[in-house]
Amino acid sequence: MDSNKIRFHIEERLDLGPLVTFIPNKKIPIYNWFYFKEGFSRKFVHLIIDQFRVKKRDWILDPFLGVGTTLLACKEKGINGIGIEVNPLFLFVANTKLADYNIGNLQLWSGWLFSQKFEKLSLKNLPPRIRKAFNKYNLEDIIFFRNKIMEIDDKNARDFLLLALIRASSKVTYAYKDGAVIKIIKKPTPPFRPFFKRTVKMMIKDLKKSIFEPSIIKTYLGDARQMKWIEEEEVDAIITSPPYLNKIEYTKVYEIDIKLFLGEDKINPVRSYIGLIPRKKPSDLPDFMYEMDLPPTAINYFQDMWKVLKEMYRILKKNGKGAIVVAEGIFPDRIVESDLIIARLARESGFKNPSIWMVNKRIATKNRTIKIGVARESIVFIKK
Repeated sequence: MDSNKIRFHIEERLDLGPLVTFIPNKKIPIYNWFYFKEGFSRKFVHLIIDQFRVKKRDWILDPFLGVGTTLLACKEKGINGIGIEVNPLFLFVANTKLADYNIGNLQLWSGWLFSQKFEKLSLKNLPPRIRKAFNKYNLEDIIFFRNKIMEIDDKNARDFLLLALIRASSKVTYAYKDGAVIKIIKKPTPPFRPFFKRTVKMMIKDLKKSIFEPSIIKTYLGDARQMKWIEEEEVDAIITSPPYLNKIEYTKVYEIDIKLFLGEDKINPVRSYIGLIPRKKPSDLPDFMYEMDLPPTAINYFQDMWKVLKEMYRILKKNGKGAIVVAEGIFPDRIVESDLIIARLARESGFKNPSIWMVNKRIATKNRTIKIGVARESIVFIKK
């Protein structure tokens, strides 16, 4: 790639590096109900809200919603939010975190759940990977509670307890998410039932001490390349992080959770790997893209991002702003400067003078030993 053809000022803001990770959320009630390594933090969203001077009742969009951090942070400040997510597990988690609850009802239903007499169920029909991911006794408990939860006719209570079940099961599983793969590592695990009970109590306690302002929250299961639910110039700001240019297919990484708790075998993979499957050579990209020597997967990734950026331009109000967290793509023979290319695509889409903050950098290697270069993680700022 000839980087000289794509020049934007890059400001170094390494102080913000921790904020574009999920780590700060681990100790924040509700935000930490589901650990999402690929997400950013509540503090990052509030920083951008303040920087963009977003006001109460304004609208913020996150077209790659993940597990809902952007909209939950909006809800704290009385800002309206729209989220789009293609992964049904992530959307379920986001909606459950964003829901309004009657705590008395949650206490009644959790009391009912833990009063149910245990029934041993056969595990034979479960997929082999699920059976390998837990010890037999914990898995029997998980299946028992899952089935009982699905009998609850109060949707809010049902979803709340199911998310608590997912959260508790993540602490007793042998499955370990390692980049693009799931590894099974057997280790001592605590008995599930008392651990699950503590998890429910802790989540109810989280709700009691959390304060939200009145706001409107809308979420959709769908594709960020075609945001058909949103009218032209409807939103005031965008805060998001699209999938990075890598080979992680998140539907596979979260396969156990999706099959065990949602009962879904097939899901739409668009959100999970924009550009991962090579397609025929695209014909609708800006001319500068054809002048670069990019791997086929990168070309397809940027074709998809081009469509997303054009949709962002359509739905942002005049003078509306966006913050997009991205990372450079690492290939065996090169680093693809995703932030620069996305900034250029944004400008070609009509946005005014995009700018870039570099918030992280790391040594990129192949075969774990040979240095390729230094890869950036960045925030690309856009303005209509």
